[in-house]
Amino acid sequence: MVSVTYFPVDNGDMTLLELDSGRKILIDINIREAADDPEDETPDAARMLRERLNKDPKTGNYYVDAFLLSHPDQDHCRGLERHFHLGPPEEHAGDDKIIIREMWSSPMVFRRASRRHTLCADAKAWNSEAKRRVQYFRDDKPVNSGNRILILGADENGKTDDLTPILITLDQEFRSVDGVRDSSFSARLLAPMSKSDDEAEEELLTKNNSSVVLRFKLSAEGNADACRYLTGGDAEVAIWERLWTRHKNRPDWLDYDLLLTPHHCSWHSLSYDSWSDLGDDAEVSPDARNALSQARGGAYLVSSSKEILDDNNDPPCIRAKREYEAIAKEASGLFKRVTGPKPSKYIISSDGPRFETQLSSRVAVTGGGAVGGQALPHG
Repeated sequence: MVSVTYFPVDNGDMTLLELDSGRKILIDINIREAADDPEDETPDAARMLRERLNKDPKTGNYYVDAFLLSHPDQDHCRGLERHFHLGPPEEHAGDDKIIIREMWSSPMVFRRASRRHTLCADAKAWNSEAKRRVQYFRDDKPVNSGNRILILGADENGKTDDLTPILITLDQEFRSVDGVRDSSFSARLLAPMSKSDDEAEEELLTKNNSSVVLRFKLSAEGNADACRYLTGGDAEVAIWERLWTRHKNRPDWLDYDLLLTPHHCSWHSLSYDSWSDLGDDAEVSPDARNALSQARGGAYLVSSSKEILDDNNDPPCIRAKREYEAIAKEASGLFKRVTGPKPSKYIISSDGPRFETQLSSRVAVTGGGAVGGQALPHG
């Protein structure tokens, strides 16, 4: 069953894509230790993830076919060392740690790391494992599952020039998972973008603005274009402006049936203005909004965040929610938030995505375009 599952991780991201081929792609994690306390109400995202993964029939180890780290903020990689095996697959200890068959990683954000935006322990562990796998390739060893890596975006100063077979360049579309071509999906790399000499760089050098932005096409039930899924980590307004400038003559590269609203429904993905300082006087960037409003008919815009309240918090921000609700309404779609204690699952059929509980429920949902809670027509 083709699906996109969002785990309830508050202000954090953790998404599992299940392709028509059966392969599973994990995007970011935010596995909090508080879930280990039976008296704590924090959802157990690690348990929920394992319940949805397969085990290798030879080793009995849990695995994901690919794991994309959008960027190495703690709320996108928390729990990596504790729950995932890092190192050669043959050194797995036989516990329940999850094998990452193929890493999808961008070197650019690690290259830009500094004392101004330091890395947490899990981010450093990811970087070390990525470097191990790159060296494994450079040593011309026979690359297999558990040692593979795709480099998303060329590094600066030619540091990835010798990695062409495992390098995905900006704007490139790819269709492989764990070294195997998979006709049930494609993904196009839209960011991170390299810096230019003729523009101010400060906005582009942060971890958030080095986030990987991918637009997936997922096939289902014989429809090769059943769902377009746009995900962009914590990319802020400067990136979405640049994406619109770059792609406004081909907006179909940015369109979607399912959008994970960037940075946990943050206002700073839509505006340079401070919501807490300016309130309703804060202005939306037209170009950023254009980039994020290419919703196809019946699209879902999903916020992976804490409850969105009418206050000064950001993220999530009530003003961003209102903007995304307006975008959803323009497309006869819905804005939804990932709420616990269970994951939010979107089933992909030939007609597009449907929120799982809508398939049999008549309970009304928030947003435009639904009557009596009925699923919306697609496209």
